[in-house]
Amino acid sequence: MTKQKELTIIQYPKCGTCRSALKSLQNKGNDVVSRNIVEQTPTAVELKEIVKNSGLELKKFFNTSGDVYRELGLKDKLADMSEDEKYDLLASNGMLIKRPIVTDGKTVTVGYKEEQYEQVWNNGKG
Repeated sequence: MTKQKELTIIQYPKCGTCRSALKSLQNKGNDVVSRNIVEQTPTAVELKEIVKNSGLELKKFFNTSGDVYRELGLKDKLADMSEDEKYDLLASNGMLIKRPIVTDGKTVTVGYKEEQYEQVWNNGKG
């Protein structure tokens, strides 16, 4: 019998996409710990680990369609910021972070695509 993975989903409860992602993970039999991205925003140190484990570029973690991103004019500012400044900025406001982020401590997905969830989180990868 395979043991279910414990997954952490870092998400915004009012986000429909996040709710769909959480439901999908639970329907696959995963044990899911939910973390509110606004109330428990990942620290810069946590984000560095998450980004490293994802294999994605840091810019993929910015919620480019969010109001805060647009209000701060980040589209034009990010290019001139250091990597540490970008991490500190993300850690300062959970609404800047693309969501949901799902991790088992090693593997990370960002955003929600059912096909990706089927491959990555369907009770193990093999």
